[in-house]
Amino acid sequence: MPLTKQLLGWYRTNGRDMPWRVKGGAHSDPYAVWISEIMLQQTTVQTVRDYFLRWMKRFPDVQTLATADISEVLLLWQGLGYYTRARKIHECAQILVQHYAGKIPADREKLLKLPGIGPYTASSICCFAFNLPETVVDGNVIRVLARLYGLTHAVTKEEIYELAKPLTPKDQGADYASAIMDLGATICTPDNPKCPLCPWRNHCVANKKNLTNQIPLLQKPQKQNRIGNLWLIRNSQGSYCIRKRLEKGLLSGLYEFPWRYDSESPLYPLSRPAFQITHTFTHFKLTLRVYCVSADTPPIPDGLFVPLAHFGDYPFSTLMRKVIHKI
Repeated sequence: MPLTKQLLGWYRTNGRDMPWRVKGGAHSDPYAVWISEIMLQQTTVQTVRDYFLRWMKRFPDVQTLATADISEVLLLWQGLGYYTRARKIHECAQILVQHYAGKIPADREKLLKLPGIGPYTASSICCFAFNLPETVVDGNVIRVLARLYGLTHAVTKEEIYELAKPLTPKDQGADYASAIMDLGATICTPDNPKCPLCPWRNHCVANKKNLTNQIPLLQKPQKQNRIGNLWLIRNSQGSYCIRKRLEKGLLSGLYEFPWRYDSESPLYPLSRPAFQITHTFTHFKLTLRVYCVSADTPPIPDGLFVPLAHFGDYPFSTLMRKVIHKI
């Protein structure tokens, strides 16, 4: 496989250094691979690096994580978003301790039965933690191979997988997966790719036909716009009313300021908002109009007043942290 050899040669010299992977085979700690793979979902490498190091310092192994309180797990995850991932990690750690002696199984089918681990993550763990010949396909791989083969139609992940599988070596799965991801992240970038530096430039159809800016063709779903109202309720001691979300659904277990959608009954009469905050979730965009209110009694049964200086003790979503930044 000449393409594979060229890419591996390029990776040995140009591959990125990351705290959750090594060059030359499998990582010595499958737990580190698992945590990094979950963190990297919907999050950039640059953002994850510091979170990963803090996490590994506090929860260095499966046992430590399994016995931790979920509130501390959520607090350490604060800012990464998609908080269901943190809850699933905690749940998965407990199962690993109970049924696998705290070890990550080197078996794709067993991994798929664990909370929070889907097909992509299972393949990644098998690849990076155990150097198995798993074909890993992410956004970088889709872009690289779509350009390599000059695919001008709307590609699917399944189509790219079939093209990627023959390139995956039997004995260097970890290095190859890292290499093609790095190629997409540093050379074959979405905009202004550095084609002269690409080890596959002489084979790349998009490069030869000057189609790199047109490939890949991806169809992004239209996000819904939602509107809500949020109340910053401050008591006479200067503390603010917050509440804990229910233990289910989006952002469960996190703290927030009282708010409601625009279609729901307001907690207080609406006047002129002090400011507004917009945050984009996976499938919708939410804009909250923020109102300042003085009151000594929480308007909701589960509300409590907390001084601003103590907010760091409570896990808030990224959306609520945007509000806090404005206070």
